[in-house]
Amino acid sequence: MAIAASGRTPYCIGALEYARSIKAKTVSISCNKNALLSEYADIAIEVDAGPEILTGSTRLKAGTCQKMILNMISTASMVGIGKVYGNLMVDMKATNEKLVERARRIVMQATCCDYEKATETLNLCDYHIKEAILMILLNINQKEAQERLQDTKGFVGKALKEENI
Repeated sequence: MAIAASGRTPYCIGALEYARSIKAKTVSISCNKNALLSEYADIAIEVDAGPEILTGSTRLKAGTCQKMILNMISTASMVGIGKVYGNLMVDMKATNEKLVERARRIVMQATCCDYEKATETLNLCDYHIKEAILMILLNINQKEAQERLQDTKGFVGKALKEENI
């Protein structure tokens, strides 16, 4: 993926050329219609952000547009690979106290359980949020939750649909 506000940055074009030479899929993001960069990409995203308030600057409107596009791409990617359930980030690693508390809230919200049940279940499964959700909603043990997640390639929703939940 190459990002160039102008759509003509030489090293971005070079990167796409190289990516194509090794048979990689290519995407370009630029803020000009009919950008040169688009000719080198399998998928071209072009947004006309209009002229910048400060002539020559690409950190204002163009940069904001590109950031929004990247946010949409990364969010859609996370949904597509099973990192979310509903609107909850369920593949988060609880590596500090703030994230431990977030994990508890996520489990509580996903299962409608209380704080104590979320904490107890997360402790049983070493704070794997997906496992905890399945354990509570399906009343199963950690091993069964792990097997269901393996069978559904990590998708909590698919694991629950098998039980019509």
